[in-house]
Amino acid sequence: MTVETGQMAPDFALYDGDGNLVKLSEMKGAPVIVAFFPAAFTGVCETELCTFRDSMSAFDDMGAKVVGISVDSRFANAAFAAANNLSFPILSDYNREAIKSWDLVFPDLAGMPGYDVARRSVYVIDADGKVAWCWLSDSPGDEPPYEEVKQAAGALTQAS
Repeated sequence: MTVETGQMAPDFALYDGDGNLVKLSEMKGAPVIVAFFPAAFTGVCETELCTFRDSMSAFDDMGAKVVGISVDSRFANAAFAAANNLSFPILSDYNREAIKSWDLVFPDLAGMPGYDVARRSVYVIDADGKVAWCWLSDSPGDEPPYEEVKQAAGALTQAS
């Protein structure tokens, strides 16, 4: 069942581009924006993650953390982050455990049987680890409503 607003966010332990294990449970105490995206080095994914990059000062002002998650290897994600000057972690769900536990498997990307990736989605997690806001797309070509993400994260900051 897909994770929804009001539910506790399932924990994950995923590697960043430097090989560090990043756990959602260790980010409690601050809002966290979790952006699942299908594939590094693709047009819409690059636009999405660069838009989050360009909003980092606003997220920093809110005390919010941002992480991106794809099924790409940590090496590909590191190259993607470097090429796009991303200042937040891009995590590798190479074994697809996170997208399965969050029920975000997008099967057969680009008509390639067996190439299951993350369904494009964004979650705003509150300081206690509960989903405060979410957006999910059925199309890898959709971009999230960026202003709504900022508003949801900002509402958490104002509530505390």
